[in-house]
Amino acid sequence: MSTTKAVDLPPDTRSRSRARSDPPRRSRRTWRQSLRRDWQLYSLAVLPLLFFAVFRYLPMLGNVIAFRRYRPGGSMFGDEWVGWRYFKLFWHDPSFWHVFTNTLVIGVLTLVVCFPMPIILALLLNEVRSRSFKKLVQSVSYLPHFLSTVIVAGVVMQFVAADGPVNQLLHHIGHKPILFIQQPGWFRSIYVSSELWQTVGWGTILYLAALTSIDDNLYEAARIDGANRWKQTWHVTLPGIRPTMVTLLILNVGTFMAVGFEKILLLYNPLTYPTADVVSTYLYRMGVISNNFSYAAAIGLFESLIGLVLIVTANRISRRAVGTSLW
Repeated sequence: MSTTKAVDLPPDTRSRSRARSDPPRRSRRTWRQSLRRDWQLYSLAVLPLLFFAVFRYLPMLGNVIAFRRYRPGGSMFGDEWVGWRYFKLFWHDPSFWHVFTNTLVIGVLTLVVCFPMPIILALLLNEVRSRSFKKLVQSVSYLPHFLSTVIVAGVVMQFVAADGPVNQLLHHIGHKPILFIQQPGWFRSIYVSSELWQTVGWGTILYLAALTSIDDNLYEAARIDGANRWKQTWHVTLPGIRPTMVTLLILNVGTFMAVGFEKILLLYNPLTYPTADVVSTYLYRMGVISNNFSYAAAIGLFESLIGLVLIVTANRISRRAVGTSLW
């Protein structure tokens, strides 16, 4: 019986043999080479980058007037350094905390009502087998999203007017007309209802797209295990669209403080200020109407800071609890 004896090679010989056996490594392209090769693709990002640079990042320079006294006709960045003066003013201003509370209440109502409804509508449409009926419901629910805020506000005001359809229906059932648009107690219901009508269809598009990415074999396996439609929805469908749900929830939380400025500005009036006045409309009156730009800039900077804290907190909680996050 013969035995083969291992032969030890010198270190330099082993390294040369390994170098001959390893495949040649590809040299990494520099950013200049990538730009020269795919310049057509990179050129598509020029306009979006210009938009964000001009309308998102460049205006941030104006936040400096929150710490400086700005006078119309003077320097663009203020004439005199005042430090935290304007922050102390709104911190001790009861009017600000009143509109801040209104913002929180309207933001919570909008999030609680408007966030789950697109999910529910997408799940219902996913169960519809008639393609024509499904397309009809989708078209009808998407249409309000493409209407401008001015048109939506006009429709809402005509709908709840003293002689509008709602009061005419109340008159037919023997109820006295209600001045919805002039009573503070009705404003939040009107706003949330209009926001739901305008956004539910558009939000459904994202969830319907997420539903198409779920593997059909998962439903088949659930049916073999004896799961009914409700259990399939709970154990297969909802976990399948969970990343989309979490992402949209984080984005909605990030814009929590920036409730619809345009729609509220068009719908509210001095009679409904107690429940309708929010931070954005208060900023408009203080900055544009009263020409107190430094005070408005301080409030706006404080609002942005709260939004940043909310989105970072929601992202961290989502990463730890669900395992899905924006970053």
